[in-house]
Amino acid sequence: MSTDDERPEVPAVPRTRAEMRAAREAAEAAEAERIDRAVAFADHVAPPVDQGTQPAAQPAAQPAAGAEDAAVREAAAREAAAREAAAREAAVREAGDREVAEQEAAARKMAAFEAAAREDAEATALPPVPLATEPVFVGADPISADPISAAEAEAAEEFPAPPAPRAPVGREAPHTPVSRRRFALTLVAVLGVLVVVGTGLGIASLLQGPRISDVQVNAAQAIESSGSRVILTANQALADIDPAQVTVEPAVPFTVNASGRGVGVRFTVPLDDSTEYTIRVADAVGAGGGPKTTLTTSFTTPPSNIFLLRRDVEGKDKIFLTDLSGEKAVPVFEHDKINDFRATSTKLVVAVEEDEGSRLLVMDRDGKNPRELKLPGDGYVGAIQVSERGGLVGYSYSDKELSDTEGRASVLVTQSLTGDGDPQIIEVAGAEASVFVWQFVPDSAAVLFIDFDGALSLVDRSTDTGVQALGLAATIQGISRGTYTAIVERLDGAVVELNLADGSEQPLAASDPDYGIASSITPFPGGTLRHVVARDDEGLPIGQVVVRVDDDGAATPLVEVGSTDSILQACASPSGQYAAVVVAPDLANNAYDGMLLPLPENVETHLIDMASGKEIVALTGFDASWCQTAPRF
Repeated sequence: MSTDDERPEVPAVPRTRAEMRAAREAAEAAEAERIDRAVAFADHVAPPVDQGTQPAAQPAAQPAAGAEDAAVREAAAREAAAREAAAREAAVREAGDREVAEQEAAARKMAAFEAAAREDAEATALPPVPLATEPVFVGADPISADPISAAEAEAAEEFPAPPAPRAPVGREAPHTPVSRRRFALTLVAVLGVLVVVGTGLGIASLLQGPRISDVQVNAAQAIESSGSRVILTANQALADIDPAQVTVEPAVPFTVNASGRGVGVRFTVPLDDSTEYTIRVADAVGAGGGPKTTLTTSFTTPPSNIFLLRRDVEGKDKIFLTDLSGEKAVPVFEHDKINDFRATSTKLVVAVEEDEGSRLLVMDRDGKNPRELKLPGDGYVGAIQVSERGGLVGYSYSDKELSDTEGRASVLVTQSLTGDGDPQIIEVAGAEASVFVWQFVPDSAAVLFIDFDGALSLVDRSTDTGVQALGLAATIQGISRGTYTAIVERLDGAVVELNLADGSEQPLAASDPDYGIASSITPFPGGTLRHVVARDDEGLPIGQVVVRVDDDGAATPLVEVGSTDSILQACASPSGQYAAVVVAPDLANNAYDGMLLPLPENVETHLIDMASGKEIVALTGFDASWCQTAPRF
């Protein structure tokens, strides 16, 4: 079978009756013209009948005979002319009929050829591929493998099918009605399947009730600071969630905020390390109704690590990052003289001493990318603290050149950890205040301080509300995380719990058993650590103890030392899971260094598991990053 490119060239022929009739008339006119040209040519060549010569042997005719002959010749000429006209007409008609017959035959042949070509094209051409405006994904139909007979195979070998005609380059294959219908049917089938599946899933969801589709939690941050969140996202909008429906195991204080598909659980205190927490939302119902289900998720917090400062009078001081076993201690920063440091979840703030005064450095937790913060002048920095939530560092500053009439002494300064802006000195009644003791309120940018006149004041560095007076006090023992409550010793020696939000206060309950008056009290979630010094009748120390006192007053001793040793500081991990107790052994033979913050050269930090009361490890160094302040003497 030939393709379109192999068709013979066929002259155009008329196809309608009007065209055929016009062609016949044109043919007759052409034939008549041809005969006229032929007759004219014959008349021009042959002599006219009335001018022909007589034979030589024939004598001249008589006048009468001549007239008769002329009449005969005229009649013969008319008869000949009539015959010629009839013959010419017959010839023209015959020529026209022959031309028409030839044209009709050619038309029939052309029609038959085109019909055969169309049959071949329809039999061999592949259906055009429809181009969808959007991707359509359909499953592939299985390929049928119907057997064929031997005769069909032989016929296929003898008469191979012609190749499918190719579309011209740069042109799209025509979309036949059949292909469009096929595409439409495929699209309808796909949409139908999607509708069925979606309906089925919706029905299944309604029958099964809400389920958790996503959980967001930062477990590493949760063990370092309060306010971390776990966000549960359901697969459908939920009806109102009552906080009573939510439980957390192990038990820890939290708040609930639910809206739409999300349920947010905010922990008001830090979490324990290496602990699996399970959150359950009981009787959760979809906004449109349906069965009740319990949404449950669990996550595990990572192990804790701490920073410690180790001074070396013969070499460089170093800050170490270590796990709680002490076996993976890594030095992250060193300097000839490190006075103090503090850590956030992303930064280290280090105060170093040099001949011209102090320098304050901020760097990454691995000690890299250090940069120096601008100080109020040339002087000395001490008692540094950080507010991670407020993005601030605070410290006590004194000018290097200081006299009774000139210079600033122990003014309280705060500034951004990023180094943006100038240092801001706290003022009371329009004057820069010299501060005896101070602390950042945990998880805020507020500062609680006592000036040298004994006035207890609170100022929030994130607002312009000014200074809030809170009476007189001798010292600030500590501030509880997540409660906005400070433990303050008043001038008369009474120790109270002071609500910083409304100024109300109540006496701090005694421990059971009562270990006496504590020289320092450090709050943690669930209780306090109290450092108590036992004295003889003459007031000399005969022993020291750090006691854990729960909120209900139950007291458990954690660390006890004799009269030869001294407890310098006790602080708790952010969640209260561990205690870090700083001990200076053999104090009589343990010389102090010559730093701005003088401490014995040999100092140990004992890590205690507060749940069991057992010691985990004793590490060389002090100033654990769990502590909000450095040891005070």
